[in-house]
Amino acid sequence: MKQLAIYPGTFDPFTNGHLDVLERALTIFEQVIVVIADNSKKKTLFSVKERCDMIETITESFAGIRVEVLHGGLLAEYARTAGATAIIRGVRQVKDFEYEFQMSLLNRHLNPEVTTVFLMPNVKYTYVASSIIREVALLGGDVSKFVHPYVLEMLKKKFEEQKAQ
Repeated sequence: MKQLAIYPGTFDPFTNGHLDVLERALTIFEQVIVVIADNSKKKTLFSVKERCDMIETITESFAGIRVEVLHGGLLAEYARTAGATAIIRGVRQVKDFEYEFQMSLLNRHLNPEVTTVFLMPNVKYTYVASSIIREVALLGGDVSKFVHPYVLEMLKKKFEEQKAQ
């Protein structure tokens, strides 16, 4: 039986920290589904389609990855339907852990067959968050060390489009 994990998130945008966690997950699991949350209550810079495109482009040479979208519903139920044995969560700091710990206990209650696996990114990404990347890029700062070149290109394009409007 192949071990399947899901790696859920908003990924707006997908950072090198996300990529690092994904690469670590692939050393543990044979397959990982990157699950993009489509949360209409969350204001995102990139559309779901754009986020899928970014992740698929960045990971096109990786084996064992696919990208899917969760349009509402419970993550624990999605994991059950997908046949996942684990939910991957990146944890950068204690604040992340506190929230993720609560969510993992709730998910365990909702789906006892799935285990949450906490993975820490490389220390150089511990302070990198998508929201910070968006803000720094918007203000013209250099985020090239924190995102894949394709994501950097997409950020520049998105902010140029916004300026033109």
